[in-house]
Amino acid sequence: MDFTGFINLLNGYVWSTPLVCLLLGGGLYFSIRTRFVQLRMMHEMVRLIFQPKDDDLGISSFQALSMTLAGRVGTGNIAGVATAIMFGGPGALFWMWVVAILGAASAFVESTLGQVYKEEIYHQFRGGPAFYIEKGLKNKFFAWVFALFTIFSCGLFLPSIQSNSIAASAQMAFGIEPLITAVVITSLLSFIIYGGLKRMATFVSWVVPFMAQAYVVVAIIIIFVHWERFDDVLALVFSSAFDMEAAGGAMIGLAIQWGVKRGLYSNEAGQGSGPHASSAAAVSHPAKQGLVQAFSVYIDTLLVCSATGFMILMTGCYNVVSPEGGFLYQALPNVEAGPAFTQFAADSLLPGFGAPFVSVALFFFAFTTILAYVYITETNVVYINRHFKKPWLIPVLRILVMIPTAYGAVKSADLVWTMGDIGMGIMAWMNMFAILALQGVAFKCLKDYETQRKAGIKNPVFHPEKLGIDNADFWTSNRTAMIEADVKRESEVIFENQRPRNL
Repeated sequence: MDFTGFINLLNGYVWSTPLVCLLLGGGLYFSIRTRFVQLRMMHEMVRLIFQPKDDDLGISSFQALSMTLAGRVGTGNIAGVATAIMFGGPGALFWMWVVAILGAASAFVESTLGQVYKEEIYHQFRGGPAFYIEKGLKNKFFAWVFALFTIFSCGLFLPSIQSNSIAASAQMAFGIEPLITAVVITSLLSFIIYGGLKRMATFVSWVVPFMAQAYVVVAIIIIFVHWERFDDVLALVFSSAFDMEAAGGAMIGLAIQWGVKRGLYSNEAGQGSGPHASSAAAVSHPAKQGLVQAFSVYIDTLLVCSATGFMILMTGCYNVVSPEGGFLYQALPNVEAGPAFTQFAADSLLPGFGAPFVSVALFFFAFTTILAYVYITETNVVYINRHFKKPWLIPVLRILVMIPTAYGAVKSADLVWTMGDIGMGIMAWMNMFAILALQGVAFKCLKDYETQRKAGIKNPVFHPEKLGIDNADFWTSNRTAMIEADVKRESEVIFENQRPRNL
């Protein structure tokens, strides 16, 4: 068996039916336990996004949201949706929606845990699954295994997928050779990542919202032009999601598998990547970031992925592969599943503009995702480096991440996507088991937050000792006192500004 065959075999084991059941079942369980917090607290999620940070260290909730969206909104929203449709049929889009709605509850749990067990290291907030596995589950070996797998996955495999899609779309739209694209990407990457977390956060907080809005606007224009097909396309999505006849019933299983796989790759709910960025936010209560990060899943999948899916389906610019060989539906020449589907769809309405626009949008989406992967990898290196104290590890890491980024731009897409799937799948296995074991901590935080809000406290403050949560070292009495003082001063300023003045 050659290397490619081994990788495909391993991917089949990692992305087997049990993982699909774990992700969907876990999201459903968290939804029920939290009384569907992702739906009933939607207004609170929006309110929290624009709150100022509660500490001089760290970043704001909006910056943390943008950092997380940088990881969520990327190749998966353009190339990933196309791949899901090609191999799972139009019904895969429905299962992406299911993953988003249920996964938002998983995102709440994991991001809340990331905040509870975060640490202040070198004047930056760091947290993530490795931290809450060690401190919450008290299992350092498991935490190290997760950290190492994440370093390999986010540092070596996943950046390659992003750069590969950038190169493919740039070549199709502008005729730019992949080698030139590789040089441009790595040059920009080195400039930004050596500026540290705050430079990355500032960059993505400007780029991600702007490009996401521009992309959705173009998608809405295309959908509006083809509005007479909307009902038929929506019916196609739902019927294909439960089609027991196509290809002998095999397509319903593929629709679920590819919808879940690409849904997870896009929104990352339950995978364990989201808590890294959310832990960097300076907030007074962990549940705040849990709610904000749950909302980010909706932005990613229900908004951006749906825009891509409807663009492709309403223009008919897609192919569907039959599990028995050949095509169940073919409207495009033999092209690799990826950004080409979306580019053909955009170009069908906007000739000469559609493909270049998608290429530019994909560049910014994918590039900011690479930045998010760099931060996730760096956080896990910092976690391990707490024990070794080697100052050269981070600079070496930043250099090493550029190698697979450049390599992915000039390598075939199939192998790159498969290796990325394996890394993401292994992270999801480990993280889901961890957050299921630590779910009680997240539920305590949610109940405490809701209790304080019902009592009229606008800015709840977290006291882990009152909730019986141990090893939440960051949230010491001194730190909590400082946060309470900041919140009190903020409230006094707001009250003073709102006091009626005598004229």
